[in-house]
Amino acid sequence: MTRFRTNAIHIGQEPEQVTGSVAVPVFQTSTYAQQELGGHPQFDYARTINPTRLALEKNLAALENGKFGYCFASGMAAITAALSLVKSGDHVIAGSDMYGGSYRYFSKILSNYGVTFSYVDMRNLDNVEQAITPNTKLIYCETPTNPMMNLTDLAELSAIAKKHHCISVVDNTFMSPYFQNPLDFGIDIVVHSATKYLGGHSDVIGGALITIDSSYAERIKFYQNSAGAVPGPWDCWLLLRSVKTLAIRMDAHNANAMKIATMLAIHPKLKGVHYPGLPSHPQHTLAKKQMRGFGGMIAIEIGSLDAAKRFASALRVFTLGESLGGVESLVCHPVTMTHGSIEPARRAELGITDGLVRLSVGIEDIEDLIDDINRGLDAI
Repeated sequence: MTRFRTNAIHIGQEPEQVTGSVAVPVFQTSTYAQQELGGHPQFDYARTINPTRLALEKNLAALENGKFGYCFASGMAAITAALSLVKSGDHVIAGSDMYGGSYRYFSKILSNYGVTFSYVDMRNLDNVEQAITPNTKLIYCETPTNPMMNLTDLAELSAIAKKHHCISVVDNTFMSPYFQNPLDFGIDIVVHSATKYLGGHSDVIGGALITIDSSYAERIKFYQNSAGAVPGPWDCWLLLRSVKTLAIRMDAHNANAMKIATMLAIHPKLKGVHYPGLPSHPQHTLAKKQMRGFGGMIAIEIGSLDAAKRFASALRVFTLGESLGGVESLVCHPVTMTHGSIEPARRAELGITDGLVRLSVGIEDIEDLIDDINRGLDAI
């Protein structure tokens, strides 16, 4: 049995049969020639199946220790596909702390179609137990969460979901398959915004769902084909190319973030540093239990909107921008960017203040990143 780095380079990427091409070709086609009427070939229409996409789906499924992988045009398209497993009248429990776009989809769109939601703090899974109703069909969480870097115990969450016959769905975007595999803890479905660490170069949008359950896989595949929010072959090729270096990049992200978080943890101008790799993180023990690394995402509390503006404006290496997970470092202000769709009172409850800044630590020279952060802090 081959290991992660080998699988990232080889699974789904065997040399192409006609020419022997080592790189999976970009099959830029919308349809395929069929040999006979009613022959039911494997390849019939490119929304349904594409060889480049199929290679990516096999690869990502293997990296998450899953059996079935399905790719989508964006992370939100993947989340939409996961939530297609519920229907009007069903109840969903979701983590209170999550990406603003996910919350927006749940609260502003799905709720209009008769799906009800409870949002609970999943650091304490008693909250999940207490929120379960006879209509609860799905439990959804991020771990670590965006942007507060809170964790959920995956094994315990899986046990609760199975006990109550609920589907468990975990967004694993922040960790990538290299640092965390929720399926190994009994989770049913893993979500990725492939735009982030899987893509890793800020040049492609994509999403993925991975599962080991054939019944969920069948329903997701049906939805993928029916709704049609599939990625194009060029985007799939970019992701295949990027995943080959995922392990190397994640090690570099992790090493840089660990050094930066350690420096920031003792900085007198900061009111808080959220990074699960720090011993001071309240869930550091859980992080070590279910993660093989701590990732490249850090949230820091600077104190005010003015301080956040001064900090971001002074940076020269970190780029102010939404998204995360690219080789280049980004700084984000959740209140005005990624989490602007969340109501102010709700943001306040979660700790997403005007002074909270999110850092996506890239793989540049660590000394340049440290100098840049110090430049920003000096401007406060």
